[in-house]
Amino acid sequence: MRKPGKKKLIQIYKKMVTIRKVEEKLMEVFSTGEIPGFIHVCIGQEATPVAVCSWLKDSDYMSTTHRGHGHALAKGIDLNLFMAELFGKSAGYCRGRSGSMHIADPKTGILGANGIVGGGIPIATGAAFASQYKKSGQVTVCFFGEGATNEGTFHESLNIASIRKLPIVYVCENNGWAEFTPQKTHMPIKKVADRARAYDMPGAVVPNDILKIYEKAGEAVERARKGQGPTLLEIKSTRWHGHFVGDAQKYRLEKEVAAAKKKDCIADFEKKLLKDKTLRKAEIKKIADMVNQRIEGAVDFARKSPLPDQSELMDDLYV
Repeated sequence: MRKPGKKKLIQIYKKMVTIRKVEEKLMEVFSTGEIPGFIHVCIGQEATPVAVCSWLKDSDYMSTTHRGHGHALAKGIDLNLFMAELFGKSAGYCRGRSGSMHIADPKTGILGANGIVGGGIPIATGAAFASQYKKSGQVTVCFFGEGATNEGTFHESLNIASIRKLPIVYVCENNGWAEFTPQKTHMPIKKVADRARAYDMPGAVVPNDILKIYEKAGEAVERARKGQGPTLLEIKSTRWHGHFVGDAQKYRLEKEVAAAKKKDCIADFEKKLLKDKTLRKAEIKKIADMVNQRIEGAVDFARKSPLPDQSELMDDLYV
């Protein structure tokens, strides 16, 4: 598996920083009431979407979850239209109707997020079947949390994907918490990846390290593209904040939250880039400034975009 060169490493770093800063900004504007509904941020988990999506083409499919901002941004969604959607504006990808939890973009292969635990897994599996049937060469990546692996949709999907050798990579972001419940309470095993054996597919546990995830994801995507079938990757990531923005996390000890924040995939990657002289401190600051400027521009775009008109309320309803 080829290792990323300097240009690719910098691109990966920029995307990770973008996701972190977008999530921080979303927490800010949500807290002031500018974004309706609920939002679920992925701060601490930025390595997984960037590493995995680095191997995908625009035509490849991707399904995501309620905690899906990072996946969408890593796949290449337009930041302005993304922000407008979260603000509920008509300029957004889904004309302000999807908000945070259901954003989709067919042009970049984003099948959409899903508020139902495990709900996106059969959808992604169906997309992989369609790719195989049409011989299009497309690969599908399906993101979900460890809680979803207890659902029937997970087991049914992996079973049929293995039987038909579908071109799909199942990526479990195991942050240790299924909403408010720790893994040890709802699962009799420690490694989600062990469940791959039941369906005769490769399974791997990967730490929250961008380069290690990048390597394993590359192997899995290449395997899928060659027609060799699915892979289950389990990423041992960390969730810094609560299940949703505003969740006080009373079910979690403060020392556990502090420990999670010490496992910072961006800070660890940044140290490596500085040590290897891939980037210098001045360049890191420049990247941060550039990302902040882009985000402020996107928020400004969203704020100035019009709300959907009441006359559009019944549009696109099929029943």
